[in-house]
Formats: sequence, C-alpha cells, structure tokens
Amino acid sequence: MLRTILFTAMLFCAYVSYAQNYPDPEFSNELYYFNKNNGNTLVRLEKNASKMDTKTNMISGSENSYLIEGAKSPVRVSGGANLSFVISDGSSSSASSGGSSAKADSAMRANGMDPSMLKEINNFGDPSHTITLYKLDIEKGERKVILQKAPGMNPFGSHKLTSSDKYTFSAKKIRTGYWELVIDKTLPRGEYAFTMMNMSAASMDGGTLLFAFGVD
Repeated sequence: MLRTILFTAMLFCAYVSYAQNYPDPEFSNELYYFNKNNGNTLVRLEKNASKMDTKTNMISGSENSYLIEGAKSPVRVSGGANLSFVISDGSSSSASSGGSSAKADSAMRANGMDPSMLKEINNFGDPSHTITLYKLDIEKGERKVILQKAPGMNPFGSHKLTSSDKYTFSAKKIRTGYWELVIDKTLPRGEYAFTMMNMSAASMDGGTLLFAFGVD
C-alpha cells in the first residue's frame, strides 16, 4: 500500500514539474509561439479579426479568402524546424480569474465571438480538429488565406480549384485547457497564419480569428 502511495506521489510530482515547463500565456484563447530555444518563453502571435473577402469575375474566376494587411508579419521565427505553439483557455492558470482572461474574452465578444465555446473545445476536444495552419499567399501588399479559388472562362488560365497550402500539427494536452501544437513538418520561409474555423471564432459577417507569424 505504501509503495502504491509513494509511486502515485512520484508520478504527481513528475507531472507538476513537466507542466511547470509550460508558462501560462498572458492572454487566454490566443495562440503563442513556444520558443524552447530561449528558456521556454512564449511569443504572442499577430492577431487579426479578419472578414471574408469574396471576388467573382466571369473571366478570371472567383475567390473566397481572408485578408491580412501588410505583406509581412511583425512576429518572426528563425528557422521552421521543430516548431511548437500553445493555446490556453485560462482555466488552469493561477490568473484564470484575473484580468488577462477577462480582457481576452471581452475582446472576442467585441468581435462577435463566443469565448465560452472555445473553452469547451480546449477542454474536451483536440484543437487539430478546429484550428488550421495555412501558408499565406502574398498579393498587392496583403497576405491572404485562400479558402477556394475557382477558374473562370479564360481559356489560358488554370482550370483547377486551388487554395492556400495547409500544414498539419499534432496536439498534445499539457493540462486542463492547455494544449501544445507541434508542427509535423519543417515550415519553408514565408508567411503563415492559424485560423479558428469553428462556431466559437466565426463572427456574424463570416470572418474569423487569424494568428499570424513569419518564418525567416
């Protein structure tokens, strides 16, 4: 019996030590770059409440996309290998009842989004089912997530449906409401953004939250 208790205590201490290597984000319900090469620090990603942009042309075709102003993100990551990101709903943080969580939730509501639904997803679901990582297309000084680009009647143009490239990641639950997203492959140089395409992050005008960064 004593051995069982000691073993359980050792496992608990190991879990606590492991979880402490993951700092609590300043703001809940946001994605952060987890810099393991710099003391396990967190870097807040560029956040945008983007609207759906729809273009239709009989000759050139149609396009549905999310736009971000500027050709480059101010948040830069050196090298695209072994990248990790984290997201927390604040439920396991010592500051979960404090101002940072309340501010983040208030900002989401101001954008027509429901933070409580995102908390449910983080607590009970795998974020890889609701969050998508895109490599952004650059056009006319803007970054865009092309959801679907359909060909028009131009006989010399493309005749295929296209979209921005996606990159997969593995979601690892660190503790209640706290997930690490480990990118499965090395990201080439370029601009990227996570989208939260689910009911919790979709606004009334068809927009969504985007968390952007660039790889140098």
